[in-house]
Amino acid sequence: MQKLDVAVLGATGAVGQRFVQLLENHPWFRVAEVNGSERSAGRPYGEAVRWVLDGSPPDSVAGLTVKPLDATFDSPLIFSALPKEAADKREVELAAEGHVVCTNASVNRMVEDVPLLLPEVNAEHVRLIDVQRRKRGWTTGALVANSNCTAMPVVMALAPLRDFGISRLLIVSHQAISGAGYPGVASLDITDNVIPYVSGDEDKLETETLRMLGRLEGERVEWLDAVVSASCNRVPVTDGHLVNVSVALEARPELDEIIERWTNMPGLTHLPSAPERPLQYLPQIDRPQPRRDRNAGKGMTTSIGRLRRCPILGFKFVALSHNTIRGAAGGSILNAELLAAEGYIPSFQPVVAQAAPTGK
Repeated sequence: MQKLDVAVLGATGAVGQRFVQLLENHPWFRVAEVNGSERSAGRPYGEAVRWVLDGSPPDSVAGLTVKPLDATFDSPLIFSALPKEAADKREVELAAEGHVVCTNASVNRMVEDVPLLLPEVNAEHVRLIDVQRRKRGWTTGALVANSNCTAMPVVMALAPLRDFGISRLLIVSHQAISGAGYPGVASLDITDNVIPYVSGDEDKLETETLRMLGRLEGERVEWLDAVVSASCNRVPVTDGHLVNVSVALEARPELDEIIERWTNMPGLTHLPSAPERPLQYLPQIDRPQPRRDRNAGKGMTTSIGRLRRCPILGFKFVALSHNTIRGAAGGSILNAELLAAEGYIPSFQPVVAQAAPTGK
């Protein structure tokens, strides 16, 4: 099967580098174009990038010339790791030009006709692309977002519990410094410290969570009818966002029933980046932990532990995910794989082992 050419916007940044790393040897996609800052434009990627991940830039990408953001892109599929300000108009422009844009940026996440996808949870929301194309007059273009990296483990953990009747949520996060990008938080601020504020993330947790757990009704998503309160903290951990979640469930199931739901959550194994097990429950009293569990399922599995009764809301637990893999670049790549498998990239039809129809 011939691979589909893709472009990575913001490829010299930390999340952009993660896109480049994860796309190396991808069975469906090939990085053919990269974009970087103005000072990087016109230079070979391998020279322009200050590589902050393990290893080095892939040889297949190192020789590509970095394009400016206003350049013409030929790739049908574009991954965006742009900062919010740069993403605001350019992502829509590229979709209007006929590209399928899968973005990690937050600026368009809550636009009503933009799918906010977490494929194991709300794959049916991909049908908003049909609404988007009809309303905006796009034929082949589309704009699809992945969620905030801290909302992701919360939504993954709650999705199998939806039919128990989720009514109230209290969320406290412990977010890794890589979530602030590179160079992130100043060392003298984060060393021997916890910062009880992460700009914008509390609002994202309280809104994106309800949208992703909602139902697609006609041309819009009906949000989950629940009340959420979130508090976000930055902690001196390199990678891995850990969240403490307390939840009120109307059905009041037994603890074993909840663990069974988590353990048996089906995966999307026909998609190359999907883990075989979307969720794993760890019975140890002190797990999950970022250093030990963030790379489960090659960084795509969400780890859950410490399920117990909560005297205020009913139940409480801990969830963990790798914020720059599942919560950012890897999640966006998985979204693109879902779009390809569902036929939303007209120029490309991958060979998949099985299909999980979303009703398109």
